[in-house]
Amino acid sequence: MSETHAHSAAFVRDAILPQEPPPTTSVGALGWLRQNLFSSWLNAILTVLSLALIGYVLAAILPWIFQSSWSAGSLAECRDQIKAAYGPEASGACWAVIRERWLQLIFGFYPSELYWRPILGFALALAGMAPVLFTGLPRKMLYLSLAAPFVVPWLLWGGTVWLPVSVALGFVLGYATQRIVAPLAGGLLGAVAAGLLPVLWWLLLAGPFATLLHQIGPLGIEPVSSRNFGGFMLSITIGLTAIALSLPIGVLLALGRQSDLFILRAICVGFIELIRGVPLITLLFVASLLLNYFMPPGTNFDIILRVIIMVTLFASAYMAEVIRGGLAALPKGQYEAADALGLDYWKAQRLVVMPQALKISIPGIVSTFIGVFKDTTLVSIIGLLDPVGFSNSIRADVNWNGIVWELYGFIALMFFVFCFSMSRYSMYLERKLRTEHR
Repeated sequence: MSETHAHSAAFVRDAILPQEPPPTTSVGALGWLRQNLFSSWLNAILTVLSLALIGYVLAAILPWIFQSSWSAGSLAECRDQIKAAYGPEASGACWAVIRERWLQLIFGFYPSELYWRPILGFALALAGMAPVLFTGLPRKMLYLSLAAPFVVPWLLWGGTVWLPVSVALGFVLGYATQRIVAPLAGGLLGAVAAGLLPVLWWLLLAGPFATLLHQIGPLGIEPVSSRNFGGFMLSITIGLTAIALSLPIGVLLALGRQSDLFILRAICVGFIELIRGVPLITLLFVASLLLNYFMPPGTNFDIILRVIIMVTLFASAYMAEVIRGGLAALPKGQYEAADALGLDYWKAQRLVVMPQALKISIPGIVSTFIGVFKDTTLVSIIGLLDPVGFSNSIRADVNWNGIVWELYGFIALMFFVFCFSMSRYSMYLERKLRTEHR
């Protein structure tokens, strides 16, 4: 027995083996390929077929992209240059149309000597959005966020500087009213007064007040008519404004739809269902043709402003439903916890309920934003020359009659850059706000 025990004890290891490197087939590029593309025979077959399809598509597209002309002055000249350079049977893209017309595709008919104004305006808009989108930036940049909504339209349209000042005074009036009325008469009455008085100011007094100030101190820049707007500048103007305004309006509509006040709830439900039941193109026709019939005679209501209002209302209705879904997904205990802390309605929404509901709704919110930005191309149907509208006018030129893929490809690429950037920011925000695994 002892001999057997001694013999078996000889196989007991009394030292730890040195660490061995992992198999080369499970790490690095080879490991990634094996895990993601060739993990089974079915995946291997699908990978090979997919690579063959991608290769076939690229073999057809890449020569057309790179066997191109950048210096031609017309489509016929472009084709002659491609055949002279790559052979009589060669075909390629005529990127010369983009080189010749790219300023129009970006700025429309905006005066070339004033290009610095939209460039500066959109740079200011990006700087104003930065501290809102990325919390790590200095908080002092929030002053840019407050100034951008008033300075950027003034830079784009020009005119007297007192008009944006007069519009900003409306917000100051609303804030002061809410601070004064709310402690005296209650939060609801203060909120109603804070929303009603600025609207009355903007409709009745803002214009005359700006005119009076301009007569006292004429300060301003050269005005630019809305008919000169076009291209991506028009799409970004409409899309950015609708995106920025639809989120707060959608939050208010979602809260109003869940309100215990019957009239308020009925108004919000009626608005949401009416807007969601009507195509956007119908609303744009209403903005373009019918809205003037409801305005006082002689009223000059800017067409771009009308389109912005309709697109914003359309986006707000969809945004309200997205946010309502986030509110419905929130556990009831969160509402009870806010009540247990002694918070009033607005503090509970601002500090407890709405941050969690917006976090849940991030994918839907960003999808709505992307849809709104892409829907700005519909304005070409009512005569505004967005990038798609400009592509039609360019193709109507005798020199470029018949060119299609180059223009639409450039426009698609630009829209992809904007929409993909919003999508990546959405993923970044979801990762940043993920708390369940911390």
